[in-house]
Amino acid sequence: MGSGGLELPPGDSGHEGDSTEAPPGAVSLARPMEIGAELDWDADAWREVRTRAQRAGRAYIWLNLVEQRLRAVVCAVLRPVYEPVHGEDDWVVAAAGPAGQEWVQRAVAVREVSRRKGYLLDPADDNVISFLTLPQLRELMVQHWPCFEPYFDDRREVELALDELEVTRNVVSRNRALSEAVLAQAERAAARLLEMLGAGGDVPSARRLPVDAVENLVGDRYADVVAVHPDRVRLLRQFPAEDIFGGARRLDALGIGLNLLVQNFSGRRLVRLAEAGTRVRLLFLNPASSAVKRRERELGLKRGELSRSVEMNILHMRRVRARLRDPGAFEIQVYDETPRFTAYLVDGDGSDGVAVVQSYLRRSRGMEAPVLVLRGGGRVLKADETGEGGLFETYREEFEHAWADSRPVS
Repeated sequence: MGSGGLELPPGDSGHEGDSTEAPPGAVSLARPMEIGAELDWDADAWREVRTRAQRAGRAYIWLNLVEQRLRAVVCAVLRPVYEPVHGEDDWVVAAAGPAGQEWVQRAVAVREVSRRKGYLLDPADDNVISFLTLPQLRELMVQHWPCFEPYFDDRREVELALDELEVTRNVVSRNRALSEAVLAQAERAAARLLEMLGAGGDVPSARRLPVDAVENLVGDRYADVVAVHPDRVRLLRQFPAEDIFGGARRLDALGIGLNLLVQNFSGRRLVRLAEAGTRVRLLFLNPASSAVKRRERELGLKRGELSRSVEMNILHMRRVRARLRDPGAFEIQVYDETPRFTAYLVDGDGSDGVAVVQSYLRRSRGMEAPVLVLRGGGRVLKADETGEGGLFETYREEFEHAWADSRPVS
C-alpha cells in the first residue's frame, strides 16, 4: 500500500490475526465475549424499574398540577400589572427584570424552537410563561411578593412547600430513583401547596377523605372506589373511625354487628353527633335469626357466640339512643335475611358522601375481610355516559331496600 493507506498490524507467523499483543498505536478490537454486556433484565430488575416508574409517575402528576396552578396564579396577579405597559409577549420579560433576564431569555428561545418544530400543540401554550419552570415561577412570586401578599397568609409556608417539592422535581426530571419517603413528603407538600393556592376545595368530601391527584385522573376507571385495604386493621391505620364518622351529617350502617362503628367510635361521641343534628340509622342482623346460626357455623364459632355479640352491640346502641333528647333521630332496626355485606354510608344523601364497604367471606371474620372506600358524587362522567351512579349509589340503594324490609328495635 502507499504511504496514505491503512496498514494492519502483523499477526503471528503461525496463526495470522491471532496475536495477543498489538504494536504501539494500534486499536484493540474487543471480542464479543470480552464486552461482558448482559442485556436481559431479571425479575428483580423489572420489579425495581416498575417501582421507580410508578413513583416517578405519581410524583410527576403532583408536580404538574402544582406547576399549572402556580403558573395560573402568577399570571392572574402579575399580568394586569405588566401587560398594559409592555404588551402581551413581553410582560413576563419585564416582570422577571434584570435578575431574571438569563432564564427568561432562555424560555423565550425554547418557545421559538418549539414553534419551529411544531411542539406547540395547544395555542394556549404559545406564551413565555408556559415555558417557565417551577423554580422560575417561584422566583417571580418572591420578587413581587407585595403583589401576592393579599392572597396568602404566610409567605414562609409557601416557600417551605416549594422547597420540599424541589428535591422531587430534580429527581423526576433526571429520571433518578425516588424513595417512598421522599414521594410521600412531596405528595403532602403538593397537596398543602395546592390548598394554599386555592385549588383544594373543589370536592366537598375532601374534608373527610383528602382527594388524591391520581384519583382525579384515573377515577373513571374504577367507578368511585378511592381506596382498597386488605383488612379492617389497615383501613383504620390510614382512615381512623374519627375521620370516617366525625362530623357526619347523616350516618346509615348495615351489617351483622356493625363492629367498625360500635367498637371503634365511642357512645359519647355518637351522643354528641346526634345532639348536633346527625341522623343515624343502624341496621343489625337479628341475633335470633337462623342467618346468625349459619354465620356461626361458617366461621367455626361456638353456638350462640355471634348472636350474643350482636345483641350486646344492639344494647349498647339502645343506651346511646336513650340519652338523646330526640330518640327519633337515632333509629335502630334488625333484618332476618342472609347478610351479604357490611356498609357504612356517611352523608349518603348528598354529593359529598363517603362509604366503607366489606363483603362477607365464608371463612373470614369482618375484621379480616377486604375493605373498599367509596366517594359519593366524586366521579366525573364522560361525554358518552349517562348519569347513573357508581358503586356508592349501588350500596346506598341496597341499604334503602334492606331498611324498608326490616323492623324497628324498641
